[in-house]
Parts: sequence; C-alpha cells; structure tokens
Amino acid sequence: MSPIKRINIALQGGGSHGAFTWGVLDALIEDGRLGFEAVSGTSAGAMNAAMMLQGWARGGPDGARQALADFWTDVARMAAASPIQRTPLDRLQGNWNLDDSPAALWGDLIQRTLSLGQRNPLNFDPLRDLLRKHFDQESVRGCKEIKAFIAATNVQTAKVRIFERHELSIDALLASACLPNVHDAVVIDGVPYWDGGYRGNPPIWPFIYASESPDVVIVELDPTARKEVPKSNAEIANRLNEITFGGALMAEMRAIAFVQDLIREGALTGEFSARLKMMLIHSINDDDSLAPLGAVSKFNVEPEFLDYLFKLGRAAATRWLASTFDSIGVKTSIDIATRFL
Repeated sequence: MSPIKRINIALQGGGSHGAFTWGVLDALIEDGRLGFEAVSGTSAGAMNAAMMLQGWARGGPDGARQALADFWTDVARMAAASPIQRTPLDRLQGNWNLDDSPAALWGDLIQRTLSLGQRNPLNFDPLRDLLRKHFDQESVRGCKEIKAFIAATNVQTAKVRIFERHELSIDALLASACLPNVHDAVVIDGVPYWDGGYRGNPPIWPFIYASESPDVVIVELDPTARKEVPKSNAEIANRLNEITFGGALMAEMRAIAFVQDLIREGALTGEFSARLKMMLIHSINDDDSLAPLGAVSKFNVEPEFLDYLFKLGRAAATRWLASTFDSIGVKTSIDIATRFL
C-alpha cells in the first residue's frame, strides 16, 4: 500500500456554496490516499474546517464525514423557515438563483434603507443557533492531528486575524463569516471582526511557516475570471462580490509566485531563505457549474440545492484525484500565472 500523501487544504468561503466543499472533503476523505496536515478556511470554509476537525477527533475519517453531513443536513432544514425562496418559474426552469425572489429583492431594499438594529431588533442569529447545536469546542481544539487557520478581518485595523485550532470558538467562526451588511461585527476580546474573506479567502500564508507539507490544495467556489461583461444590476453586484472576496487570494498567489521564482533562481540566501520553501499549488473547482450561480444563490439553503452542490463537489474531487494525485509532492498542478495573475 502506498504511503499517505500529506497536504494542506484551503477552503474558500461562499455561503451555501460551501456545500460544494462538503462534497469535495467527503470524496477526499473517503478516498483515503491523502492526509491533512493543516486546513485553512474563511466563512463557510471555516464551518467546514471546524466540522471536519471535530468529527475527526471523535471518530477519525468516518467521524469527519458524518459531522459534515450532520451539519449540512441541518442547514438544509433551515430552508423551510427562510423567506428567501425561488420563484415557481425558477423551480420549473431548474434555476437555482434567487435574483428574482421577491423576498430577496425586498431584503436588498431593506439593507439599503434600514440600519442593522432596525432590521433585526431582536438580534436573531440562526447561524449562531446552528453552531450551538453542532460545534464542539473541546473536540475541535483536541484534534491534534490537523492544524487549523481560520481568517477574520479586524474592523479597526483592516488586518487579517488568524484563529488557530486552540483558539477556535463559536464566536471565532461567526467572526469569519460576519458580513457587515447582515450582522453586527463579532467582538472577541474587545476587538470587532468582519468576514475573513476581505483579507484571506482562504488564507494561504500560514501554511508556509507552520506546515511541513509543501502542497496546498485550494477548494475554490468563486470563478477567478469571466468572459462576459456584467450588464444587469444583479450581474454587476455578483461580479463585484467575486472580485472583492477573491482579491486577497490573488494577492497571496502573486506573492507566492514571486517568491517561488526567487527560490528557483537562487536569489534568496541567508537565514531568511531557510524559512521559505517551494509551495506546490493545486486547485479543486468547477467554474462551469458554479459560475452561472449568482451571489444571491449563496443564501439558498434548499435541500435540493445543497445536495446538487454536494454532488458537484464530490465529482470535482474525484476528477481531481484521477488527474492530479500523482503531482502531489512533486509539482504544482495549475498554471498560477494564468489562473491568478
């Protein structure tokens, strides 16, 4: 039997599109040929990371798959209470977008005209309630096999805050997923935080200094490029969302590519060079399937939609394993310049 290859896995955020990542993780864990040295994540990626860690601590690989399934199954149950639903026409056409949902349009108008306190005077927070049910802090922090790096954005300094495994809590996960137009900033030790996607979606740099494995597998939910120019308000808002939350990843990839060139050319010497290593970058994505989904669809938690995304993720991971597994530990499997620069 071949030895297990150790990787770092970076999980992008994206609301309900995180069910795609659930499918990816489910397939990778089931395959059994990869070991996870560390995981980083933002927003939905942070939720997936936490569920994987606590399930792993309780029951190994099978426990991780079960914890992820339990979490997303409960997310799907929230659909019944959500006012944001697809229109009957969307359902007939098999359209998963919510751009024409009356509740989504009304919600967008309310966001533009009312403050957070006016919109939600009772501070209703279904995600916090969900995490209270599923998040086990002791198990997550006790998963010694896998390191964790969860990103949030410091509102006051605009700097990224990385919560490591021993710091993870419900508040840390909520901070990583805190969209400022939806929730008040999450305050931890007197510091207010917003969504980590503004500064790391997902963060890559912790792997450089804190992991031995050079391989980083990025699970991408947002396309880096689009051929068409957005015209409608919904299309423009969707592309702005992708550019905003993809900017940090592009910046990190640009820096990594630059340093990789310096290492290859022998331009780095001395004590500092010993801290750096060649990073082998890989990506699991399905732009053809995910790109047509609008930003508002990230609020769609219908069971059918989450199951659709889960199956897309499993299929993408299966294809990736077939085409890329032999590159793990050997070489970068994507063209970084074309995809990110």
